[in-house]
Amino acid sequence: MEAYNSGKEGMAEIVFFDLETNVPNRAGQRFWILEFGAIVVCPQKLVELESYSTLIRPKDLSVASLKPSRCDGITRAAVANAPSFEQVADQIFTILNGRVWAGHNIQRFDCIRIKEAFAEIGRPAPEPVGMIDSLGVLTEKFGRRAGNMKMASLATYFGLGQQKHRSLDDVRMNLEVLKHCATVLFLESSLPNLLNGKWQDSPQIMTRSRTNGKFPSREEASRKSPPITSIGYQRKSPPVTIGYQRTVPCTRGSLGKVTESVRNLLCKAQGKQPLNSLLKHSHTLLR
Repeated sequence: MEAYNSGKEGMAEIVFFDLETNVPNRAGQRFWILEFGAIVVCPQKLVELESYSTLIRPKDLSVASLKPSRCDGITRAAVANAPSFEQVADQIFTILNGRVWAGHNIQRFDCIRIKEAFAEIGRPAPEPVGMIDSLGVLTEKFGRRAGNMKMASLATYFGLGQQKHRSLDDVRMNLEVLKHCATVLFLESSLPNLLNGKWQDSPQIMTRSRTNGKFPSREEASRKSPPITSIGYQRKSPPVTIGYQRTVPCTRGSLGKVTESVRNLLCKAQGKQPLNSLLKHSHTLLR
């Protein structure tokens, strides 16, 4: 498996990986790896460079379910003829060793299972040059706006479909979730006064439940949302005066009548006291 040259010396590649295991249901039962999947990603373009996945036959076949408990389809029959971990250890070592490891909750689960599996066959485990655990990163940077921060919840939040619980599908979904989260955080940092990381709680977003089944009028909507011309800057608005201001109604066509009345007044004021006459008649006009 050839390493990808990123074009910059010292630029490490990122490998997203995921394990599917049995779920221990009795005391003393251990985790066994049933499937390994990984993709190598260019850190500059976030494009997939290579991938590898394989089902793995556990030493104790009884840990694999006769029927799939989820939509993953990993059954005892599926792994019965799969290679053992020892048979695929070289490929797993090559794709993991010396790269940045990335995945969801890998620090507390997947990394431990990898070390256990290599220790069991008496071989040194691969070593990362860095670690990106998207569970911790997203919890800190993105917050719990998507709920419990499980991959299935994040995928649902962004409309990416249902998590399949297959290693290769899950790592690709993991990468897409990170792209979506990064985009949202970028937009919020570009427009902090408007977005400020609170899209889901923003009073600008009006729903039927918040308006008692009625959507706001066009005037109300324009008042709540200043015009935006492009990402990164906001069109300057005229200064706003806070306070009460009396509104003088003006019906359609009345402007011409007012102009005509003022012109007549000016004509009558000629030869007399123009200023006093104008003031006197203007009070009558504007009453």
